[in-house]
Amino acid sequence: MTAVDQLEAVLSITNTGAGEVLHSVPTAGETRFTWDYAKGERPALEKLYEKAKTSQWNGATDLDWSADVDPERVAREMAAGDYRSKFVQSLVRQPGSPVSSWTDREWGRFTVESFAWRISQFLHGEQGALLCTAKIVETVPWIDAKYYAATQVMDEARHVEVFGRYLDSKLESRYPINAHLSQLLDDILVDSRWDMTYLGMQIMVEGLALAAFGTMHQATQEPLLKKLLRYVMADEARHVAFGVLSLKEVYEGLSAAEILERQEFAFEAAIRMRDRFLQQEVWERLGVDVRRMVRALLELPAEENVFQQMLFSKIVPNCRKLGLLDAADGWLRRKFTEIGIIGFEFGADTGEEYAALDEVARDRDTPAAV
Repeated sequence: MTAVDQLEAVLSITNTGAGEVLHSVPTAGETRFTWDYAKGERPALEKLYEKAKTSQWNGATDLDWSADVDPERVAREMAAGDYRSKFVQSLVRQPGSPVSSWTDREWGRFTVESFAWRISQFLHGEQGALLCTAKIVETVPWIDAKYYAATQVMDEARHVEVFGRYLDSKLESRYPINAHLSQLLDDILVDSRWDMTYLGMQIMVEGLALAAFGTMHQATQEPLLKKLLRYVMADEARHVAFGVLSLKEVYEGLSAAEILERQEFAFEAAIRMRDRFLQQEVWERLGVDVRRMVRALLELPAEENVFQQMLFSKIVPNCRKLGLLDAADGWLRRKFTEIGIIGFEFGADTGEEYAALDEVARDRDTPAAV
């Protein structure tokens, strides 16, 4: 795909329902009862379920909502410390770019708006995860998976709650769902195959979210946000591990043609998630020509786009563990190589690291102020 074709593909996805309160998605698929209640038939899932039951936290009492938050200071802090802001600021060096003449005041506004946009997309993505996981409870045929997925529904409700509260009480600004994220969530929910819900949400969306939370957690020193992200990351690591453990068993029994369909779905999801971080809604709010800005971002050299590459640091090793990279004569490996993310394939898969992340979050002995 040429740069021009890529630009037109990105801009063709628009959020036509940005002003609506409700968004309906017609879904398909079978609701599956199972009369096999033998708990522990899949020991790894049972272990994850037991861990989830003891790892619940309360967003109202375990976080100190009385803390004062200065959005401008936090935004500046993140602009200095994370790859995303450095990626955008590299455009200052591009003659004729839409932001090459920006002053410190304009950059300051951008950092605040970008911060609110990112938290807003976290919020919308978590509601997508809430609905997808509820669908998994209905459609997955194994009782151990139903048990664990039910705990994740509670996790996702809590995540929606805390990100919404942070936006409303600390930032007082909110963005509608990004068009690319919205279309991806719709695609995941519409597909009738239960393993596609797993692949789209547990592996792709949750895997990218875990990486995005990690970059923000490293960049910020704001105590409330840092603790919130640490708790959420511990939950998300279990969620991705749930996907890896479940799909590994399923994919061992699929045909080559069925695996290729999963590879194509994973790659399409990767492209949609990459495009969502072009932040079209932010440029529009700032009065920047969206077409020129998106084109400038797409034309940046790959070596300057470390942020985009880092977002896939959790996804690629999980796809490798599921056997998706090299099936179908390496179709997905070639595609991930084309977009510059294959270098992460030997990173730790989330099945290996969720326990460590969970331990990091175990500091809730003293309830915080409400």
